[in-house]
Amino acid sequence: MNWLEMYRDRVKTAPEAAKSIASHTRLFLTGNCSVPQTILAALVERAAQVENVEIVQLLTIGSADYVAPEMAGHLRVNTLFISDNVRPAVNDRRADFTPCFLSEIPNLFRSGKLPLDAALIQVSPPDEHGFCSFGVEVGCTKPAAQAARRVIAEINPAMPRTMGDSFIHVSKLDTIVLADYPLPEVSMASTDPITERIADHVASLIPDGATLQTGIGAVPDA
Repeated sequence: MNWLEMYRDRVKTAPEAAKSIASHTRLFLTGNCSVPQTILAALVERAAQVENVEIVQLLTIGSADYVAPEMAGHLRVNTLFISDNVRPAVNDRRADFTPCFLSEIPNLFRSGKLPLDAALIQVSPPDEHGFCSFGVEVGCTKPAAQAARRVIAEINPAMPRTMGDSFIHVSKLDTIVLADYPLPEVSMASTDPITERIADHVASLIPDGATLQTGIGAVPDA
């Protein structure tokens, strides 16, 4: 069977993909602007039919219906980074927070210390050789997809192909859901005089030609 036949054979609807997720399983949910929105919405729709599904994630962008109070007992987030959309659930003890260095997360999956039953990911359409790109979210998503027992992938033509070691072959995708929607964008945060003064002090420490790694929020944006 060539990769095109695999591709066609593994395409399912989002409700069909969600139905394949059983109770008492652990899922990895790819984050940032790469959340597979169609699959996640279908899972939320049938949440009442499952119990004790753990969703491991980092930062996710957008609404988070999957941590709403009515998800209790059905879906429960274990986040490795507390983003705005899950913070109320963590504070209310409806979601868990596992502190971990970002650099250590891939080995949690590879070593089996945090085994994954499935990875919910979003990728670009395949190229002529059957390789899809992880696009805008590679770092922890690729090792999660490699370590998970199953990979449920949303293929979206809006996902850009990014270069480097950022690809997964169609043969590694157990379930494929076709989607087409624009990726969410993160807007610049608003600033105030204090934030701008902090940013001015930081900027004075940065030499010309420096390479920067920044976080998110008002101070890095300023």
